[in-house]
Order: sequence, then C-alpha cells, then structure tokens
Amino acid sequence: MINQHLQAAIAQGAVPEAIAELQEFIDDRPDAREVRKALAVKLVYQGYKYEEIQTILDVSLGSITSWKQAYEEYGISGLSLNHKGRKSYLSIQQREEVLSWLQTKECWELGELEYKLVFEYDVTYESKRSYYDLFDAAGISWKKTTKLNPKADPEAVAVKKTN
Repeated sequence: MINQHLQAAIAQGAVPEAIAELQEFIDDRPDAREVRKALAVKLVYQGYKYEEIQTILDVSLGSITSWKQAYEEYGISGLSLNHKGRKSYLSIQQREEVLSWLQTKECWELGELEYKLVFEYDVTYESKRSYYDLFDAAGISWKKTTKLNPKADPEAVAVKKTN
C-alpha cells in the first residue's frame, strides 16, 4: 500500500524527479552510508514496501522512516552525513613547519617530536600513530632496525658461509 504523501507526490508528478535526484546523489557519493540512505528512499518512491527494503538493504524500519522524513524535510542534503570528523590539532601551516623541521634533521627520535609539538604548538596526541603519520608524511621511516635477523638459523648461516 502506498502512503498518502507518496500518492500526493505521484499526483503532482514529483516522484520521477525525486527518483532522478536520488539516483544522481547515489552515483556521486563514495560513502556507502549515504548511498544506503538514498537508495532506501529511492526504493520507497519506487513503491517498494518498507519490509522489502529492510530485507534488501539490511536496515531497520525506523532508519528507513527517518531517512525518508529527512529527505522530505531537507531535500537531498538531509541524506548527507552530519559528522565531518575532528578538527586537526595542527593547522596546515604548523604541520608544514613540523614536516620541514623533520626533514632538516639527521637523527630523529619520537620523544623529541613529542616535545617540540607540546612546547611550540601546545599539541599532545593521544596515540603514537599520529606522530608516526608525521614521520611518514616527512618521508622518514620510524621503524627500528636490527643488526641481526631475529629469524636467522645460525646453522644454516654457517653452512652457507662454508660453501
């Protein structure tokens, strides 16, 4: 059964336009979450039952309802994700300064980078991964090297040396 709003939209000829708009949105979006929202709404406008959409997309009935309401209230922008990520700790200029500084050094230590960021930029990262990303962006490997291969078999090495 088609709901009253959809019947009114069909009577006004708005459904084909909405479907075309939703398809364009789907084609342009790399984020699967936004695509799933738009696809659910598109299927509603194509006359699929909510239970069928729930099975096809593996989403809840409540999600389908809220996505459709968001589309009807805000248009296509209602389907976009609201979360835009966290603001970077370092500004673009500060990051470039740190990368330049890293590239001028001959010997790097993680502690020294941490110290510089804290005292010059008042930045402390929760994870070491952020510091490693800065090393990587500067083209520096932060991996420790070893003089000996820890997996080496001393007997096989001795045999190889004698041959």
